[in-house]
Parts: sequence; structure tokens; C-alpha cells
Amino acid sequence: MNTSLRSPLIYTLFVMPALILFIMFFLYPIGSSLYYSLTSWNGVSAEPRFVGLSNYVKALTDERFWISTRNNGFFIGFSVLIQVPLIVLFSLLIANVKRLKGLYKTAVFLPSIMSTAVIGILWGFIYEPNIGLLNKMLHVLGIDPIYWLSDNRFAMLSILVTNAWQWTGFYIVMVLAAILAIPRDLDEAAAIDGATAVQRAMRITLPLIRPIISVVIMLSIAGAMKAADIVIVMTKGGPAGSTEVLATYMIKYAITNFKYGYGNTIAVLIFALTLVLTAMYQLLVARKSEKVEY
Repeated sequence: MNTSLRSPLIYTLFVMPALILFIMFFLYPIGSSLYYSLTSWNGVSAEPRFVGLSNYVKALTDERFWISTRNNGFFIGFSVLIQVPLIVLFSLLIANVKRLKGLYKTAVFLPSIMSTAVIGILWGFIYEPNIGLLNKMLHVLGIDPIYWLSDNRFAMLSILVTNAWQWTGFYIVMVLAAILAIPRDLDEAAAIDGATAVQRAMRITLPLIRPIISVVIMLSIAGAMKAADIVIVMTKGGPAGSTEVLATYMIKYAITNFKYGYGNTIAVLIFALTLVLTAMYQLLVARKSEKVEY
């Protein structure tokens, strides 16, 4: 048995199924997109026409491409600067709840298991100019109705809030699990020494959950780069393209406009941009947060 396990052939046979799946479902789609990104093709005709890098030149000189990139940047900024601090705050509060902790965890996690289409329609009613909850509240304060989804000053913010509402609970459960895994002895010893709840949270809990916070930030960046469904359901990229993101921009060209080659160019650029952002974050921030000792 030991002799068999030392054989390179045996190792190769064990690795082969995973390697085949990796090639079929990861490398081949990437290679296929890269090939079609260099062509002019509608996705239906028999042969794509090779056009070199002209699709990339077109994308990088297209104003709508950069507007879409900026909007993905809004997703990242909102997630990292607003959503993640709220996730940590709510996780700390729920971790210190003495009763009905399970109920709170279930309540915050519930939006994460709901369909994005349902959430988009639900928040569409909340944002509705005439009968929506938000404008009803503003009316009480004497403020005129706001067209949340049809005014380009508010449409992007409305989508960001809805998206954050959907996924905050999912990340809270992750951070909460990390907090509850910290030995209670540390917290109790600090409390005996006179440390307040805020001091214990800042000097014990937060440093010890740095790795999971780092993972949450990286997942938020990756999620922001592939955001599409919530935009399609709520605004379809409107008004006037003000909520367009890279994924919806790609879908419009690849599927709606039958420009499959150009759509693949956008897909490759999304992949490259996501790779650069996550690699930079991993190198500059995440590695410093990985080592935590109790």
C-alpha cells in the first residue's frame, strides 16, 4: 500500500478527475472568452471574423464602459466603507445578546436566502414615488416625493442600499461565528481587570476576527464586480445608463445586441479587473491579517 502511494502514477490518477473538471469548467471558458473577444461575431453565424484587439480599443474608449466601471467602484466603496463596518457592529451587538440570539441570527440572514428578483420587487414598492414607504415617511416630514429609481441622483444609491440589505445578514453570520469562536476566558479576564465592553470589543474581539473581516472584504469586492441581477430587476441600468454596471453592460452587448465577440471582450476585462483588485488586496492587506494568536 505504501509503495503504491509513493508512485507518481497513482497520484496522477487521483488528481486527474479534479484536473479534468478544472480544465472543462474554468480554463476552457476563460480561453473561449479570450478567443471570441478577438473576433467580431453575433453568436449565431457560422464563422466569427478575427478583428484583433479592436474590441479592446473600442471598450477602453467607450464612455459607457467607464461609467459602468465607476458604478462597480461605487458597489465596492459602499460595501467596504459602509456595509462592512455595519456588519461588524451588528455582529458585536448580536454576539452580546443574552436572549433570542437564534432569532436575531435568523432574522438578519433571511434576506440572503430570498431571490434577488423578489427583493428587487419588494424594494421597488418601498421606493415607489406615490405609495412607497420612504416617500410616505418624507411626506410626514414635509419633504417632496423623490423618484428614487428614475432620478439619476438617487438611483445608484437606492440599488446600493438594496444590495447591502440583501447580503449584510450573510456576512453577519460569518463574522458572528468568528466572534463566538473566541475563548470566553479572554473576555472574562479583561472584564475582571475593569475593561469596558467597548474596550474589550476594540482591543480583544476586533483584532482576533481580523482574518474573517478580511475575507468578508474580499468577498464583497468580488461580489461587487459581478453585480448584475439586482440592477436588471430594479432599473435595467437606467435612467440613462446611470446605474449600468460592467456585467449588465456585457449582457446588453453579448445577448441583447447580438455582439457576442464584443460581449466577451467585456467579460475578459471584468475578469482581469477583478483579478487585479483581489490580488492587490491580498498582497497589501489580507496577508497582514491572516496571523492571529489567542
